[in-house]
Amino acid sequence: MNTSETEVTAWQQRTPRRLRGPGLLALLGLLLLATLLWAAGQGAYSLPLSALPGVLLGVDGAERGAELVFFNIRLPRLVLGLAAGAGLGLAGALMQGLFRNPLADPGLIGVSSGAALAAGVSIVMGSLWFPDLPRALGSWTLVLMAFAGGLSVTVLIYLLSRGEGGTRVGLMLLAGIAVNALAGAGLGLLSFLATDEQLRNLQFWLLGSLGGARWSAVALVGAITLIAGGAGLGLARALNALALGEAQAVLLGVPVERVKLIAIVVTALVVGAVTATTGIIGFVGLVAPHMVRLLGGPDHRWVLPGSALLGAVLVLLADAVARTVLQPAELPLGVITAMVGVPFFLLLLRGAHGRRL
Repeated sequence: MNTSETEVTAWQQRTPRRLRGPGLLALLGLLLLATLLWAAGQGAYSLPLSALPGVLLGVDGAERGAELVFFNIRLPRLVLGLAAGAGLGLAGALMQGLFRNPLADPGLIGVSSGAALAAGVSIVMGSLWFPDLPRALGSWTLVLMAFAGGLSVTVLIYLLSRGEGGTRVGLMLLAGIAVNALAGAGLGLLSFLATDEQLRNLQFWLLGSLGGARWSAVALVGAITLIAGGAGLGLARALNALALGEAQAVLLGVPVERVKLIAIVVTALVVGAVTATTGIIGFVGLVAPHMVRLLGGPDHRWVLPGSALLGAVLVLLADAVARTVLQPAELPLGVITAMVGVPFFLLLLRGAHGRRL
């Protein structure tokens, strides 16, 4: 064996084996199904796995209380967690593909900070500035304000990053950092002006929760996630070409500016909808795509759907822990995702040191 063959063999031994795309998606699908079944039984009102078939099928022997808890509280929470996690995972994969950086996060384009600032304005100043909205929209006031705020800030960052040569990703990153800092300052001012009750409501919303899940919110997030997912998955081949660089992607016939716009719009819509209904759930859009790349490689044909599946798994697991660890009290979902996501992500970075993702 000559020197070149020895080097190739050594490189192959150092490179971890990765799952093929269909196998990866099948594995993640089974993991999601198992997570759904397990999470369905967790909570202050425990539902044994053996009782679920009777509850789902409406068997006469099933307890009436179990049916009420499952269909009115547990099921909408599970479906919302599924849609929210899938949307955040997909958005994270799109942003990492767009920025060509596995450390990119949906928050870079300002949608989470914009939604948080608008929600803070609604909670603290809403009764003074928009006294008629609560009477007209009811509980949807906060959701719609947060959604509009997220989209508005994203549009602002997109316009700031436009130049003569098109959208400049580096400039978008810098604009996102600046606008996120400004939104953080606005939240600090609102926290200073808020009453004790308003401050508690604001902090609870900022930490994220699926506790307010209702079927109308589930329908909103689910519909937007499905539509955005279809549009996002259509960018897989373009993102693969974009990984070679914008100039090479253009030579391959990829409409780069159109791809950037679609990726930003999809991310803004899905993250805005999720954040408006659940509050801020951090690290899912960062960790899920990174883990999928480690397992299956960088091909966006599998990274995008795999990130959606794994994002749903992470949110459902975190929510199940949040509602059981201190029952009957409930921990904020964002606390769980941060406490688990940060150390695990650092371990992933340590294990992937020196490896191209």
